[in-house]
Amino acid sequence: MVFLSNSQARPSTLAALARDRLLPNIYDLVAFALLAALAVVTLHAAAAMHAPLSGLTTAPVTLDPALLPEYALRTTMRMFAAIIASLIFTFVVATLAAKSRRAELVIIPALDILQSVPVLGFLTFTVTFFMGLFPGSQLGAECASIFAIFTSQAWNMAFSFYQSLRTVPRDLDEVSRSFGLSSWQRFWRLEAPFAMPGLVWNTMMSMSGGWFFVVASEAITVGDTTVQLPGLGSWLALAIQNQDFAAVAWAVLAMAVVIALYDQLLFRPIVAWADKFRFEQTAGQQRPRSWVYALARRTRLFKRLMTPFAWLGSRVLLMRLRRPASMAAKAAPEASKLLDYAWLGLIMALGAWAAWTAVAYVGQSLSWSDAWDPLARGVVTLLRVIVLIALASIIWVPLGVWIGLRPAVAERVQPVAQFLAAFPANVLFPFAVVAIVSTGASPNIWLSPLMVLGTQWYILFNVIAGASAFPTDLREAAAVYQLRSWSWWRRVMLPGIFPYYVTGALTASGGSWNASIVAEIASWGDTKLEAYGLGSYIAKATEAGDFPRVVLGIAVMSLFVTLFNRTLWRPLYVLAERRMRLD
Repeated sequence: MVFLSNSQARPSTLAALARDRLLPNIYDLVAFALLAALAVVTLHAAAAMHAPLSGLTTAPVTLDPALLPEYALRTTMRMFAAIIASLIFTFVVATLAAKSRRAELVIIPALDILQSVPVLGFLTFTVTFFMGLFPGSQLGAECASIFAIFTSQAWNMAFSFYQSLRTVPRDLDEVSRSFGLSSWQRFWRLEAPFAMPGLVWNTMMSMSGGWFFVVASEAITVGDTTVQLPGLGSWLALAIQNQDFAAVAWAVLAMAVVIALYDQLLFRPIVAWADKFRFEQTAGQQRPRSWVYALARRTRLFKRLMTPFAWLGSRVLLMRLRRPASMAAKAAPEASKLLDYAWLGLIMALGAWAAWTAVAYVGQSLSWSDAWDPLARGVVTLLRVIVLIALASIIWVPLGVWIGLRPAVAERVQPVAQFLAAFPANVLFPFAVVAIVSTGASPNIWLSPLMVLGTQWYILFNVIAGASAFPTDLREAAAVYQLRSWSWWRRVMLPGIFPYYVTGALTASGGSWNASIVAEIASWGDTKLEAYGLGSYIAKATEAGDFPRVVLGIAVMSLFVTLFNRTLWRPLYVLAERRMRLD
């Protein structure tokens, strides 16, 4: 028997440990398998987007259940392409609006208008443009569809991020300045982490909200142009047209599977990761969990391979690009009022020019008397929006707080809420049409709830985000002072979630106007019901290819939404910002 000294054994032991650290473990194998599967399906879907446009005619959309996995993959690819574009838009545009007073004068009113422009309105003017960019290829129609989905996702995320950046606690901002952080470093060390919980929940909401318009974005009909891209949206459109309840059920099942998959593989890990950015001084008692996040933390080789990228990312995100923020503030005082007035005058001049151009275009075929119809319809749709948002707030604010304060409950509710938010109202149109026709009820009343089916979830998701981010130390202080019932709501919780609620209600309001395009006209086969409102006006004009009336309807809707936001939601935004700054 041979005995080794410590000096002889140590090199071999260290070599074995080093070798073990480089060898993959079982978690590495699972992680690499998931990444490989994701890469394969992504490349397959991307290749299909470049197929010849003639393939849509030779192989049209059919209601064959065997094609559902392919259709689900194509739709999911479009959804994620749109959400990535929305994230880039959010980080650039919302940050610019929050940081620059002059940019804010342009961006926030523009967002008010853009969120009011319906998806069909964007499709009316973008389909021909994108088809012309890629002639003879499906990529043009794919870009038009992705852009339409983007317009249903980006505004909510931008408003959420803007609100979070404007309500960063003053004491944290002062600490970052005292450490001499530059604006770039302060953004990535303080502001983006502070905004992350709300942005994550609003990204999930935007992802789900995109499903609401997936039918309009994949089954495109604008005048003489008709394109049906392979996907769940075009499947649903064909099933509704054929009055095929079984095909509708298959589409709903496929959608539920897709939502469950990306919830488990993407959003739940992100929620668990973003929990570390909660602003509080005491540790939370419960933390969100995710088996994918836990698996990634337990990998060995995968983490070592990612180390160089993580190091490079940290160097880029935290490098000092400018002088410290406190020094910059002293070296760059506010511009003169004269320059501010000049900038505001330029904005007003551009707005007047755009309005005059639209009036001149519409005036070529319509008269001033034609404007009274959309204006009257707009008042009716406005009343519907106000009533529906008020009812949704009464229902979802208490439930959202109850869910958000309980991470274990939120973990279970998250996929269910995503599915309900993603559930297209078009699926319920057949039941609504049959029920209204059989009972003789008024479409003007009973088609109205379809407007809020997809948009009410903006309120729920934002309230959950606000309650989830509510500091544990403040909850404990409220318990020490024995605040109960209405005192607890009035002094603790409602002020805490108020900025989040304003964001959710604002985007729900704009989304309801957008949803009126598909909700005020419901069809099932040859039976079509119409509710009197601005949404049905725009939908009929779009279907007929009457572009002057489309422009007129969109202009009236933008006017109503902008005035409503400026009268109600914008003052509430300012109030929320002041309260957070004072706290």
